[in-house]
Amino acid sequence: MLNQNKIAVVIPYYNASQHIVSVLVKLPKIIDVIYIIDDCGNEALPKEVLARFQNAVYLKHDKNLGVGGATKTGFKAAIADKIEFVIKVDADDQMDTSYIEDLIKPLINNQADYSKGNRFRDFKALKAMPITRKIGNLGLSFLTKAATGYWNNFDPTNGFFAVKTETLEKLDFDNIANRYYFETSLIAELYFQESRIKDVSMPAIYGDEKSSMSVWKMPFVFLPKLFKTFIKRIVKSYFIYDFNMSSIYILFGLPLFLFGLIYGLYTWWFYSSQSIFAPTGTIMLVTLTIIIGFQLLLQAVHYDITKAPKSK
Repeated sequence: MLNQNKIAVVIPYYNASQHIVSVLVKLPKIIDVIYIIDDCGNEALPKEVLARFQNAVYLKHDKNLGVGGATKTGFKAAIADKIEFVIKVDADDQMDTSYIEDLIKPLINNQADYSKGNRFRDFKALKAMPITRKIGNLGLSFLTKAATGYWNNFDPTNGFFAVKTETLEKLDFDNIANRYYFETSLIAELYFQESRIKDVSMPAIYGDEKSSMSVWKMPFVFLPKLFKTFIKRIVKSYFIYDFNMSSIYILFGLPLFLFGLIYGLYTWWFYSSQSIFAPTGTIMLVTLTIIIGFQLLLQAVHYDITKAPKSK
């Protein structure tokens, strides 16, 4: 079945001249087209690449657009060439391309529209992962679940994925980030198409390549973007595209909870500054509004989790 479908690999190329040939050699024979997008790095693509790999298509940017911008260029080329399935592979040889068939099969069998690697299903791989990446990915994965609505998927920043081109055609590429937020913003857009995502267990590979972003900078880069993604998803899903019980829970729960919290802090400060006890009625009002508001918000979260698109 794999040989009956037109499959392409998209490789964003940036300063990886020492690894690119190794990446191409390891690609399985089922790949029909290889799109190499040169993103204006300091290291030119080795000439032997285009001479040796006849199915390689070389595309060069006029300026650096980042991994997301380069990948989107590959997506557009695949759509124009009527490719059926696209796999995104990095040029630094830190992805085990022997798992490409595992990524493609859920798409061919119509179990999912998008499949990606998950480095947290394999305990040995998890144990080998650097501790800073482990902690960062765990925290980031949970926040991304809430922001994107894909509560059943993990390791969202994994850039090793496969997707149907018919799914890509439905997306607005302008809403997908060009740089570090690329994978997360792509998943966020897939949510509005109710695309099914399948996690594929695989180990992580860590070579001598260094990320250009420090682990300690990630929260400052991702948190504001994740918050914006979360607000955008909630507004669109529950107040523009649809209006359901979760919308009611949010409309009543959020004001009640915020009122109880803010008014409670104010009354605590006021009465403590006066060195007197707060009236029982005031305490009851604050307590009830916080509890009821929190319970309604929990119901909204529960509904949101059950609403998440699921792969077969």
